[in-house]
Amino acid sequence: MDQPVRILVVDDHPVVREGLKVLINGEPELMVCCETGSFREAQLLAREHQPDVVIVDLYLDDGNGLDLIRRLKHQYPAMQFLVCSVGEESLFAERAIKTGAKGFINKKEISEHIVQAIRQVLDGKIYVSSTMVQSLLSDSAERASSDGVAIEDLTPRELDVFLLIGKGASTAQIANQLSVSVKTVETHREKIKRKLGLTSGSELVRCALLWNLEQH
Repeated sequence: MDQPVRILVVDDHPVVREGLKVLINGEPELMVCCETGSFREAQLLAREHQPDVVIVDLYLDDGNGLDLIRRLKHQYPAMQFLVCSVGEESLFAERAIKTGAKGFINKKEISEHIVQAIRQVLDGKIYVSSTMVQSLLSDSAERASSDGVAIEDLTPRELDVFLLIGKGASTAQIANQLSVSVKTVETHREKIKRKLGLTSGSELVRCALLWNLEQH
């Protein structure tokens, strides 16, 4: 890689920001280009520096991390987001991913896993802890057993859509990547839900996320 991956750190604790800088800047291909503890300033820094990855805490001085992700994701679709928080992973990981983040890491694990999490996000994969993966896959296995979920019933194009949903892509992003219309993607989503016995978009995202985790 000619240029290092540029990372914006958004956390309201200076000590955490400093720790993340030390860990990230210790890798030759990664670089913290800017940092802040403010919701408002994060928007200005994102516009000015155009980082590749934004690491976001759930709770900021003047706002909510998930709201920040929603706003920046809408403005800068190519940016990748990773939530780093003391919040309980079992409560917030899925919510963060549905918002547009590519993963969730607890602050207790950053010294050991932050670099791995960033690399996994850059590789187009979802990052959650191994404990969370096992919990989600266990739930998935139980649901598949009771509901008769059969991914093999999907057509190749439906599987493409399902895979991209599991990677956190929006309907518009899927349409662009597959070179089809948004309406076509919406039709595929409805067919996938029907085939898998899912009743809502939220259930579809969860099922696709679990399947994506299982594949990796």
